[in-house]
Amino acid sequence: MNFEAFSATLSEDQPSSNLPILLKALWFDAKGDWDAAHNIAQSSEGTPAYDQIHAYLHRVEGDTWNAGYWYRRAGVPVFEGALKEEWKSLVIKHLK
Repeated sequence: MNFEAFSATLSEDQPSSNLPILLKALWFDAKGDWDAAHNIAQSSEGTPAYDQIHAYLHRVEGDTWNAGYWYRRAGVPVFEGALKEEWKSLVIKHLK
């Protein structure tokens, strides 16, 4: 699956059952279901990939202090670009 194919799934009511869990989190975020996305990110705290999405989600929420905490936990720098850019970069990262 590539980015365009993933983006096309956003027209569906539910994510595909075959979609990897972190892509499901990003799918839910794109659909406006922050709670579902956050539940996935919290489900494996301490795992850098989950913590990075957790950081992004707190940025979405506007909680920059909490986002910074999760970026540090993930071991990645705070994303400096727009939220849409970060979302796309995370999707591409997890499509690999």
